[in-house]
This record gives sequence, C-alpha cells and structure tokens, in this order.
Amino acid sequence: MVRPHFRPSQLAAPTSILTPHLRVATYNIHKGVRGIGRAKRLEIHNLGLGVEALDADLVFLQEVRHFNHHEAKQFQRTSFGWPEQSQAEFLAPEGYEVAYRTNAVTKHGEHGNALLSRWPIGDIGHHDVSDHRFEQRGLLHVPLIWNGLEVHTIVAHLGLIHASRVRQVERLAEYIATAVPPHVPLVVAGDFNDWGSKLDGPMRRTGLHRALPPNGKAPPATFPSLVPVFSLDRIYMRGMHCVGMKVPRGGAWVRMSDHLPLVAELELGEP
Repeated sequence: MVRPHFRPSQLAAPTSILTPHLRVATYNIHKGVRGIGRAKRLEIHNLGLGVEALDADLVFLQEVRHFNHHEAKQFQRTSFGWPEQSQAEFLAPEGYEVAYRTNAVTKHGEHGNALLSRWPIGDIGHHDVSDHRFEQRGLLHVPLIWNGLEVHTIVAHLGLIHASRVRQVERLAEYIATAVPPHVPLVVAGDFNDWGSKLDGPMRRTGLHRALPPNGKAPPATFPSLVPVFSLDRIYMRGMHCVGMKVPRGGAWVRMSDHLPLVAELELGEP
C-alpha cells in the first residue's frame, strides 16, 4: 500500500494568502559561511534576513548545514554565533514549514537540501543520485498543498562533471516516474551546475521546461555573485509557466553567498 502524501488536517490551505501566483525562489547559501582563514565569517544571520526579504511561497535551498561541530566551535564567541537550530530551521520565516534531508556526511557534520514552504507540506522523500564517491548528491522531494491543489517539488543540486549531471537527470526522470503522480504540477529547482544550457534538452525529455523571463530575455545570471556570468541556478516546471523572474542584486547579496537567489512567479498551465 502506498502511503498518502498528506494527512487530512493538511488539506485545508490557509485562505488568508490565496493568490494565482506561486512565488518560488532557489538559493545556494554556501553553508552559511564565507571567506577563508582569518577572513572567514558567519553569514547565516544575514541569510535569514535575506530569505525573509524574498517573500517567496517556496524557497529551495542548497548547501544547507544540518550541523557542523567545527564551525559551531569556531563561531561560538561571535556576537551572532552559530545557531542552536539546524540552518534550515533557523532560516525559515515565521509560519513556514521546513523540509530537510542530508546529501553529504563529512568529518565534522552534514549538509544537504531544504525546502521552506508557506503552504502545508506532506510526506518528505529523498533520493540519492550520487554519481561517484567524491560527490554526494541527492534530491529532496516535497509534496504540498497550494490553493487547495496538490503540487510536488524537488530540490536538486547536481554534480560538477557534465557526464555526471546527465546521468543525474536520467535518475531524476526515473524517480519522477515512480514517485510523482503523472498529472500534478511539478517544480524542480536548485543549483544545476550547468555552465551552458546543456541540460535543458535532457530536462525537456523528462517533461520539464525551464522557467525563463516572459519578455524573451536571456536567463538571468546568478553566479558568481560578485560579477554574475552563469545561470547555474534554475527552475524547471511541469503544468506551470513563468510570468515573472528576477535576481536580487546588491552588496548584501554579494556578501552572503557566492550565488545570487533566483525568484520566479509561476502560474498554472503550460507555456
């Protein structure tokens, strides 16, 4: 028997925030720390303000620390020290639900993907798509109820090698075929590490089209944050289309991560 995605109490959507647009953001937070050596600094508190400022219904996060004993000890004496909560819980604005699963286990801790949702979430899934022992990668699968409608989301952070990314997209397709109902809207977002647009074709064959600016402009660059050149951070969809897109810019965003967040307004319906 397949376990249901939702408990009955989760099916009632909050009517105070009903909207025809689903505002989605994806952001690689670089584990909440920037710099090296003596210049290393904790940015998780600034990131909390940044995530709240995005005002997104859904925030897809990558490189999120569950815990790290070494960095917790390093920053414990600062005026704003290492949070007692996991980074996903710490970054969630008030009232948001949190989903997190670990992708990588290291000597001092764990990190992975997270979803912060303004809408009720269901059973959380995780699928390992690691392609070799040097990179631990996974997919975070979170169904949710938006405006009374079931929508599925997958947070992705693909590998650094193109051939690995292609194989990971194939595994994503296999996972969707077995774990996501075929006729529900689906949003897959994250850091795809694709330095061109080489994955757009394989993703289309999976049934997912890329969210692009509605004015016909090129996809906005998000990496590196100081001088963005590459659009590594992306949103792919099924059963939805993009009606607005932006990348927040400015010194504060440059400081917080080596990526900039990507924000899109989505509506139901194919493009």
